[in-house]
Amino acid sequence: MNFRKEKPEPVNLDITPLIDVVFLLLIFFMVSTTFEHNSEINITLPSSSKEVTEAKPDAVNVGLDAQGNVYINDNALVNAQMETIKNALSEALVGLNEPPIIISADADASHQSVVKVMDAARQLGLVRITFATQEIQEE
Repeated sequence: MNFRKEKPEPVNLDITPLIDVVFLLLIFFMVSTTFEHNSEINITLPSSSKEVTEAKPDAVNVGLDAQGNVYINDNALVNAQMETIKNALSEALVGLNEPPIIISADADASHQSVVKVMDAARQLGLVRITFATQEIQEE
């Protein structure tokens, strides 16, 4: 008679199916995650302050009045079509290295006309866009 205790066989835990499940979960979460969508147009929002900043000579000034007329560097455009704005902006950019675009829009100018100017600038690869403001006069 043999009274020795038999040594139990070592348990082999196969973790391959566990790795497969974790990998599939990882893929599922990567595919189903919603990422933040950033706009293609970079805008530096203006702020009104009491400081007076000097106008930069290498900036392109775009003016919009309440009737929808567009002015680039104080020159009126024939119409407010996208191609006309793009051509005038590209002419104003000659000799300038990535100048900022300063949009001065009338308070009653339509939102569409401002977006049209911004879109024309984006199509030309211009991303430094700012808006001109004036200090609010307190009573």
